[in-house]
Amino acid sequence: MTIPAPTVTPNTWEFLRDPMIAPTGFREYDARWKYPEEINLPGMTALGLGLGTQMIARGIEPVIAVGNDYRDYSLTIKNALMLGLMQAGIKVLDIGPALSPMAYFAQFHLDAPAVAMVTASHNPNGWTGVKMGFERPLTHGPDEMNELKAIVLEGRGQPRPGGGYEFIDGVREAYLDDLVGDFKMTRPLKVVCATGNGTASAFAPELFARMGVEVVPSHNRLDYTFPHYNPNPEAMEMLHDMAASVRASGADFALGFDGDGDRCGVVDNEGEEIFADKMGVIMARDLVRLYPGSTFVADVKSTGLFASDPELLAHGAKADYWKTGHSHMKRRVKELGALAGFEKSGHYFLAEPIGRGYDCGMRVAVEICKLMDRNPGKSMADLRRALPVTYSTPTMSPYCPDLEKYDVLDRLVAKLVAHHEAGKPLAGRKIAEVVTVNGARVILDNGSWGLVRASSNTPNLVVVCESSESDAEMRAIFADIDAVIRTEPSVGEYDQTI
Repeated sequence: MTIPAPTVTPNTWEFLRDPMIAPTGFREYDARWKYPEEINLPGMTALGLGLGTQMIARGIEPVIAVGNDYRDYSLTIKNALMLGLMQAGIKVLDIGPALSPMAYFAQFHLDAPAVAMVTASHNPNGWTGVKMGFERPLTHGPDEMNELKAIVLEGRGQPRPGGGYEFIDGVREAYLDDLVGDFKMTRPLKVVCATGNGTASAFAPELFARMGVEVVPSHNRLDYTFPHYNPNPEAMEMLHDMAASVRASGADFALGFDGDGDRCGVVDNEGEEIFADKMGVIMARDLVRLYPGSTFVADVKSTGLFASDPELLAHGAKADYWKTGHSHMKRRVKELGALAGFEKSGHYFLAEPIGRGYDCGMRVAVEICKLMDRNPGKSMADLRRALPVTYSTPTMSPYCPDLEKYDVLDRLVAKLVAHHEAGKPLAGRKIAEVVTVNGARVILDNGSWGLVRASSNTPNLVVVCESSESDAEMRAIFADIDAVIRTEPSVGEYDQTI
């Protein structure tokens, strides 16, 4: 049978009894819904039953680590999910409230073959979702998500005996021990710790203190109403607040974490935001000296410097540009044996011998502090200024309905490819190529570029532009890309622009 999402509505008898799951919640690599408008508690139990059934069908040992973020409704959601998992015959190891990377760590720490983390990540309150995976450090990608979607929506979840529940204490402490080890700073360091009142508030200040870093608190009180801003270190609102804290405190830099702690944003000692792709180049420059010849994966939204930076090239670094999305990036880093992957949104994937390959904002914080310790005479602004100058937009997201965005993107990609094939310029320059691995990245003959793709998690397109020459060229690239986007009437306003 099909889960009767269209016939179940809130404030009805059926809503308390029958599963309601909007099919659009199954995305490329996450499952996310508005709660309770798009999924109810019986729907979350059906998801757990489906996930457990998927594990059994794949021959995976029926044991799963489960955590939840700090939103007030996340525990209720997790309980409903765990009920379904236990119905499927799965033993649940409940690690309690957690960051997403703490849940990923628990897979290794507890030797659990599977993980499910209840979180809406950086989405506003009113959203919920689940990040899940079977093959550590990987999480579900499109194939696994489509398989799970079919099991759940077709009612193919199979109850089995043998399910169980155990609460596991102490994972948070083990996670912090694993992150810091015996490392202590040898230079004084003062850092603004910005958590936006999210779950990272229960982790990041202690993490810095363990390393001997002086903490300048910024919204570190746990408060799931997010009274100041939604914790999202890619949003200018949070970055500007971090910059103000740096200027007021004289801190060496600021680090900011999203709602579930798998992303990290950086503002330097001069109050300048360093977008995560540029911070990735700074980290790659440091790491490639320790590990010459390393491969670094960058998502298609990221700067072209990973492929062109003279410092990286001098140490034999190799660059690979890949699909945006934490599951895509984790998979690619593992597949290539890369040392690290960097996503402009603030996901960093630090693999052995630095990390375990999953995205962890806390691990990034530790490695940035170690980087600064290895560069005792330099400030974060010095490291930023040492990079070749490029001019980049923030990540901009014009509205586009979930049910239309991929069709819209297909048409936009076709238009941009046709533009190139016809020999037409963009921003007054010749187009060198259009890379279509994930949307369309239009690369000009001087290495400047503009990207349009579909967001995997929200009803938006995503637009990013970078010029190797000037702010004016960057704006011209955006204007010409946007002119093509505006040929699609269902595309709405931008959340932010340049």
